[in-house]
Amino acid sequence: MSTQDAEGLDVAAIREDFPILEREFNGHDLVYLDNAATSHTPDQVVDEIARYYREYNANVHRGLHQLSQEASIAYEDAHDRVAEFIGASGGREEVVFTKNTTESMNVVAYAWGLAELGPGDEVVLTEMEHHAALVTWQQICKRTGAECKYIGLTEDGQLDMDDARDTITDDTQMVSAVHVSNTLGCVNPVSDLADVAHDHDALFFVDGAQAAPNRPVDVEAIDADFYAFSGHKMCGPTGVGVLYGKEHLLEEMDPYLYGGMMIRKVTFEDSTWNDLPWKFEAGTPVIAQGIALAEAIDYLDDIGMENVKRHEERLAEYAYDRLTAMDDVDVYGPSPEQGRTGLVSFNLGDVHAHDLSSILNDYAVAIRAGDHCTQPLHDRLGVAASARASFYIYNTEAEVDKLVEAIEGARDLFA
Repeated sequence: MSTQDAEGLDVAAIREDFPILEREFNGHDLVYLDNAATSHTPDQVVDEIARYYREYNANVHRGLHQLSQEASIAYEDAHDRVAEFIGASGGREEVVFTKNTTESMNVVAYAWGLAELGPGDEVVLTEMEHHAALVTWQQICKRTGAECKYIGLTEDGQLDMDDARDTITDDTQMVSAVHVSNTLGCVNPVSDLADVAHDHDALFFVDGAQAAPNRPVDVEAIDADFYAFSGHKMCGPTGVGVLYGKEHLLEEMDPYLYGGMMIRKVTFEDSTWNDLPWKFEAGTPVIAQGIALAEAIDYLDDIGMENVKRHEERLAEYAYDRLTAMDDVDVYGPSPEQGRTGLVSFNLGDVHAHDLSSILNDYAVAIRAGDHCTQPLHDRLGVAASARASFYIYNTEAEVDKLVEAIEGARDLFA
């Protein structure tokens, strides 16, 4: 695989690593624009998964035999690779492998939230939160008697930082915010939010599911106390997520799950916990998935995360311009000039997003339609659902043109 210089990616070469993009159906070439839900997986990552199962498939941290030793080293190295990728200088001790971003959120909510929150405490979210955060913290607050509060949005679909400063108080114990909105496409000022949270001695959790795949992330520069993301949105396999946590916080927290591997000593009366990060990885962990995630990170780093970021932003700007030029299309979120990553949510007139998605499928254009796990945000926008086109390293402007052509076809059908 080769890449071009800073002017862009060698998309044609990248696409060769993704055979699924060669599919055709309904007489059309596949146009896959549902990357915010899940990206595709390059041959290099698939080969790494196969290599694990073919060459050294064994459980980790349990056996003294050669296969277990090889698997354990590769699995531990994968944690180190993730730590390097996100700028976690503490290394593997600050990187917990989970199933996905949602589980990462639940680990902190249950292991920290149930122990630390009570009546009079506050958890502050944003109105654009994914259900992974909103529902989780909402339910933890119900159990503990804490109050759940929300930072509002500006009229142009960005986070209202003035409201953030008013909403976060000395009673706030946790602030949880998306780095990038999976519906609005806006990039939130997470470093500024971290400063506001820490000024009130609150912790700061960043949902990075839509950021880690498409832009450089430095958790220490952000000063995030926790940061979570998923492998399947960044060329990795399904079934593996990451929870970064500052080491001293993870040390203080009790485990979320109990069982094998996460223990140090067990008696009939009590148990003690393993070292980090293993005390949060109960049972047989996501071995193949974790090793493959490290390979996906290598793949993205070979391209260059700055290049990935520029490519997505360029496609988002092109799609935004083409869609806003259509009189009967409503586009949600800020303009590219205000900051937008590689997704665009929209509606075509009175056509329900599900109907639009179904028609686009006839053109082999794959998008997402619905509330994108942000029902309260859609209520705030005054719409039941929206269509969403999201882009990644293998997408092109020509595919955006095909999206627009398919929307025009749907318009004619519903006219």
